[in-house]
Amino acid sequence: MLVAVVAIIGPAYAGLIVLYGFSPLATDVGYAPQQPIPYSHALHVGQLGMDCRYCHITVESTAHASIPPTQTCINCHSSAYGIRRDSPALQPLLEAFYGVGGRPETAGLPIPWVRVHDLPDYVYFDHSAHVNRGVGCVECHGRVDRMEVVYQAKPLSMGWCLECHRDPAPRLRPLSEITNMSWVSPGGDLGSRLMQEYNIRSVQYLQSCSLCHR
Repeated sequence: MLVAVVAIIGPAYAGLIVLYGFSPLATDVGYAPQQPIPYSHALHVGQLGMDCRYCHITVESTAHASIPPTQTCINCHSSAYGIRRDSPALQPLLEAFYGVGGRPETAGLPIPWVRVHDLPDYVYFDHSAHVNRGVGCVECHGRVDRMEVVYQAKPLSMGWCLECHRDPAPRLRPLSEITNMSWVSPGGDLGSRLMQEYNIRSVQYLQSCSLCHR
């Protein structure tokens, strides 16, 4: 009898595990690739209070949140300031900017950062359209200010995006708080007022296929 039950339930259970494992709700959450330089957002953002826009300078004006050039890092880790300049972890950065062994002819190469949040090619996402209408960084990226190693905190699936598009008001915040990871909404009618202030279109429009699939 037990063998028969296992024979019936076993394949069904295994099938459910496989279906869930390959579901967009499950894939990629927790993905944390090793980077060429161990950059700690917990240190730079959480402890030092650096604003996201210092490094990701195009997030308010273009669809893509740019990866900072080597020069941005050197602003603090240059010979003038010398912040942790002797750290072995920073040698790839210094070599990329100054050249290997200080040889200028080997300088100028970008740091090969590994993308963490990577949407499919058939999805169009505009960072500027979201951050300029009150969607904070934490909504999609999680508490980056607590991450020693950045990982994908949200599924970024179609269903997950639609949850927000169907009810955006509770997820909106003042533009002054866009990069504030610890901001908490006071509730009330703030979300509704911000939808009017930011001229956010109807929920029906926010769910149109052509909005994200162009």
